[in-house]
Amino acid sequence: MPDSQGTTLNPRPASAGAEGVSAAAAANSPAVEFRNIDIAYGKFVAVRDFSLSIGKGSFVTLLGPSGCGKTTILRSIAGLVDISAGQIMIGGRRVDDVPIYKRNIGLVFQSYALFPHKSVFDNVAFGLKYRNVAKPEIKRKVGQALDMVRLPGSEKKLPSQLSGGQQQRIALARAIVFEPQVLLLDEPLSALDANMREEMRVEIKKIQKETGITAIFVTHDQEEALSMSDRIVVMNAGSAEQIGTPEEVYERPATAFVADFLGKANMLSGAVSRSDGPTIVTLAGGQTINVLSPKALPQGSPVTVVVRPQKLSIGGASANRLPGRIVSASYLGGSAIYEVDIGDKANIRANAPIAGRVLREGEVIELGFDADDCVLLDEAGRRIS
Repeated sequence: MPDSQGTTLNPRPASAGAEGVSAAAAANSPAVEFRNIDIAYGKFVAVRDFSLSIGKGSFVTLLGPSGCGKTTILRSIAGLVDISAGQIMIGGRRVDDVPIYKRNIGLVFQSYALFPHKSVFDNVAFGLKYRNVAKPEIKRKVGQALDMVRLPGSEKKLPSQLSGGQQQRIALARAIVFEPQVLLLDEPLSALDANMREEMRVEIKKIQKETGITAIFVTHDQEEALSMSDRIVVMNAGSAEQIGTPEEVYERPATAFVADFLGKANMLSGAVSRSDGPTIVTLAGGQTINVLSPKALPQGSPVTVVVRPQKLSIGGASANRLPGRIVSASYLGGSAIYEVDIGDKANIRANAPIAGRVLREGEVIELGFDADDCVLLDEAGRRIS
């Protein structure tokens, strides 16, 4: 069970066949599986009909805004939240009706949750002592874990003598030292500064790959999700909007919500004016653009054209060209973000490399993009496929 500081203390089952699951079945089962789970608090349904299968050794991120249900799902795996319907499986064994202390889960919190008056060694060793591991083996495992998080020789220090990033490394070492089946990470980087967050992203992913542990990561930060994940689950209002690789959810958003939340895409309203051959969409401002549609659409069909800011170039020989006037410019070093008025009270955002100088407010430019840079959404805000 979790101690008062949030460390997970779950003894590993005696064998792969524990709780009626054969070793063969466990070996062939997903690491974690959610089967149509609901989580409700009275009449409020926080998670609705959620299903997900996670392969062994993969890194899966639950991404979404505050209140979307991602942390609730994470806590349900650990047994800190009860589900109202469905099943949760770990290694082929149903665990939603299993006590917390029988789930072999490692958990890393945003707040580090280290014992302030215990040494680094005792913090990392705590779960091993709970499992009655022999002292020589505890010393070996703690040393191994500290080497893995690049803090060898820190055994005698107190948490107060460590930086925030170092404390997070110790929290990670404590979570993996007993070799859990699943590692849960609940917004573990949000308390760190930008540079340290970037460093820890690399470290966590490296350690996850080295250990082969199955990791489930919760964040509202799209950059973290895109850079770390094998798969991303984009959450909205208690349900999964889209599940896919980082490239899939970014390049081919399934809904308007995914497009807007993951990367702040430009969404241009219009209607199909031609679909016999190249699909042509007439925007609200009267401009026409070429797009690729996976199927023929009736003339006049209302659609939304999704274009990422990074797909837009200034000038060039693109198939589509939208004239406009710069409303604002934000310098980012090697690139700049331009807000461009394209008429009819519509603004479009471009993230473009700097060619000589940053363009100024009021300058007239042309934005270019190609037909295959676009994703088409239907009237309901779902990708046309």
